[in-house]
Amino acid sequence: MAIVRVTFTCLLLVWSSAWAFGQATEKVAVTFDELYDEPYSINKLFVAFQPLYGEIFATNVNAGFGAEAQYFHKNKFNIKGQFRKSYSSKFLDFNRENALRNSTVANAPEVFNYYEFGGTFHIKDFDETSTAKIFLHQKKIPRSKWASTVATYAEVPSKLRKIYGARLGTVIWDATTDINRTLAKQGLTYANLVNSDGNSLPETYVDGNGETQDMQAFSNLYATNVYVGTSLTWIRNIAVSFDQYDDAVDDGIFNVYLDLLFAPSIKLDPVTYNGFDYSTDAIKLNKIGVRAGFEGKYNRTLGWSYGGELGYRPSLDGRGFFAVFKIAFPVFSSNLDNKVEAFQK
Repeated sequence: MAIVRVTFTCLLLVWSSAWAFGQATEKVAVTFDELYDEPYSINKLFVAFQPLYGEIFATNVNAGFGAEAQYFHKNKFNIKGQFRKSYSSKFLDFNRENALRNSTVANAPEVFNYYEFGGTFHIKDFDETSTAKIFLHQKKIPRSKWASTVATYAEVPSKLRKIYGARLGTVIWDATTDINRTLAKQGLTYANLVNSDGNSLPETYVDGNGETQDMQAFSNLYATNVYVGTSLTWIRNIAVSFDQYDDAVDDGIFNVYLDLLFAPSIKLDPVTYNGFDYSTDAIKLNKIGVRAGFEGKYNRTLGWSYGGELGYRPSLDGRGFFAVFKIAFPVFSSNLDNKVEAFQK
């Protein structure tokens, strides 16, 4: 048995070495022609549909769909607007679904909605000499062979455009909140929620079967945030033709940013039970937050994009952590230049 294992190991090593040698010997130098290298000649308008996003938010876990649009004005500034909302309470608006199933108060659970609009002023917009990693591919290579080989790439000289930006904008969102979890997080109880007569929200109630049940309270939170921050964007827009491979492009646009968030307006509805409104003023609200994010897309008429954020959002105190990832397809873009030259016969 030991002899079999040794033999098998030797054969595996020989095959691996032969495969690696074959991969190495297939590498040959390539020549190329530059078709264009113009990082400033990107499309002006990008419109994207997000079929899916997911957000882990301590206030309310949610997932759904969205859309966004971005406009670049020369090398001066760019503006962007976006919205997101959950598909339904079951997929996925966690607190709303929980409230629809278990709430014992009269508050109608709010659908998660998120709106953002802002702009980035280009403090410094310049290009520098760099290299682009271009992957090599031939259409005549069978898909099975292409998938079973290590992708080969070439590094070609290219311009890299960089934008240092200053960001300013606003975010408006609303969501259903779980009052029970919030009170437990802040060390409060229903005794801290009182109505105009000074009576506290009861901790239990008697159901239709005469049994005592725990109170399950939910409310709605509305927030308007202002953000200010900084960003760094990298843009490449190069196309090359190779002597032995198909034409290739590197047209990526990648952006990272860091924002400080402030909520000039944040409101938590009172809890309504048996015709009385119980004040939620005792629940602490946090008006300061921070976030870091990234987003990437491509300078193509039809493409896709991706992005993500991580941070602490102005919300219920102790319930502001969030992480979101989003993907968009399709993404349409245009340079908004519809003029054509006309010549008189």
